[in-house]
Amino acid sequence: MDSAMSRQIIINSGIREKRAAILVNNSLEDMFFEQDTYEQIANNIYQGRVKDVLPGMQAAFIDIGIEKNAFLHINDLYFRLNNKQLELWKENKLGIQHVLQPGQEIMVQVIKESIGQKGPKVTCKISIPGRYFVLLPLEKRIAISRKVVDAEQRNKLRKLAQGLTGGDYGVIIRTNALEQGREELKYDYQYLLDRWEDLQKRYKKNRAPVLIYRHIGLIEQVVRDYLSPEVDKVVIDSKEDYQEIKVMLDHFAPHLKGKIQLYQKEKPLFTTYGIEKQLLKVLDHKVWLGSGGYIVFDKTEALVAIDVNTGKYTGKKNLQETVFKTNVEAAREIARQLRLRNIGGIIVIDFIDMTLKAHQDQVLKIFNQELAKDKTKTALLGLTKLGLVEMTRKKVREGFGELIQKECPYCGGTGRVMSEGTMALKVIREINELSTKEKFSAILLDLHPRVASVLIGSGGEKLKELEEELGLDIYISGNDELHIEEYRIINKGTKEELSKLSLPVREDEEYQLLVEEQQYNNPEDGLARIKGYIILIKDGGNQVGEEVRIKIISVSRTFARALKL
Repeated sequence: MDSAMSRQIIINSGIREKRAAILVNNSLEDMFFEQDTYEQIANNIYQGRVKDVLPGMQAAFIDIGIEKNAFLHINDLYFRLNNKQLELWKENKLGIQHVLQPGQEIMVQVIKESIGQKGPKVTCKISIPGRYFVLLPLEKRIAISRKVVDAEQRNKLRKLAQGLTGGDYGVIIRTNALEQGREELKYDYQYLLDRWEDLQKRYKKNRAPVLIYRHIGLIEQVVRDYLSPEVDKVVIDSKEDYQEIKVMLDHFAPHLKGKIQLYQKEKPLFTTYGIEKQLLKVLDHKVWLGSGGYIVFDKTEALVAIDVNTGKYTGKKNLQETVFKTNVEAAREIARQLRLRNIGGIIVIDFIDMTLKAHQDQVLKIFNQELAKDKTKTALLGLTKLGLVEMTRKKVREGFGELIQKECPYCGGTGRVMSEGTMALKVIREINELSTKEKFSAILLDLHPRVASVLIGSGGEKLKELEEELGLDIYISGNDELHIEEYRIINKGTKEELSKLSLPVREDEEYQLLVEEQQYNNPEDGLARIKGYIILIKDGGNQVGEEVRIKIISVSRTFARALKL
């Protein structure tokens, strides 16, 4: 790495979310999110139960205990086959119906999150990642990261891994194993073996469907995969998580503990480092280049199309040179944007036409070098006859845009707006920042009802947790006339002052309400809402989807109880 290059990891531990940013020379190079409104299950391992077997598709649907059944193709099943079955499978004489039957229990790992209407995709090829190795407990092969190109280094790592595994298990040797001694590698390998043994014990003890291995959290993953001697510092704004990282490093990298810094200023961490502004640009349809050219991103159901234009850049020499320089700059920026936006699937790039083959080759070479920095698997397929660059990038989970936005209900899906979960998190951040600047014990908010529901939670438990975190009483009023991205602070003051203004219902009032769902903790009761405010209807659980006449019998700050009339 260039000695003049600055590399930093910035971690924001907010309420209900954690965010980690990788900065190179203060430019956002990669971004990671963990939100309690969006559960990520990629790499989780489940004890699943076969729900349906589809011979025509050579696939099965597996119940893993979530809303949508997981999809398992026969190609991801062959790791379970015995030698005779494997030979038949290779000869295309073995169908999935010969191996799996409905009701059968099976260990599977999620390799692709639920995306849109599709459930998750799973495999029987189990892999458990560590800092220096990825353990492949059902295989015996030894693979080495493609980023290790030196033949002598590869041979050294292979022999070392063979000595550790003894041929009993397979491993993938990660790039950061290069500079490590035998003891550090042995410790990491043993750690992974212990996890595998614990996982097998859980499988024997439990009944499907059940989660038996949860992939590590965001902070542990970022520190494990990105912290290295080349990183200048890791800055984190949570004392608890700061201490957790220190403990983690005691186990696998004590020499890096000095790089960890606790951020204690009032100004939000991501604002100080300019990350919030850079994140907003990631949502832009058009991305401007430093030269004056620009890139346009268009997402369709089938693929992502990226168009490069010279824009305001006219160059100082001839047209060919102008086009070449714009395409080189675009190649670097596109690779960066693919990481930041977490774009996956088929990608087609329309670079500006280049007449010189030498220019074409150079742009593709630079683009390939930039893609090599991506930890997500990519494949550059080259130029089509139309001069378009085709590539693929593995799609594991929803992209950045899909994660924090949703199809706009106001424009029929032609545009995008912030999702309820993202807006709730934005409101939390801004209330938190406001409470550090002003003195008040209670606050009254006017929100879109769906955002209000996310903040409150199904039984008011989310709001209670938030109030405890902030040390405030928070009163919420749902207003369906507000745009989903709008909210207003109606008042700030004492608890006594605001309690009189906030409640939308009173005892003994009667309403005609739609029963939206059963109460989570007590399915016999129903749940309705008035402008986001929760009404618990006794014995209304069997009338979900129906309108009922009710009478309010008691009122609290987060919900009211009612009887059917």
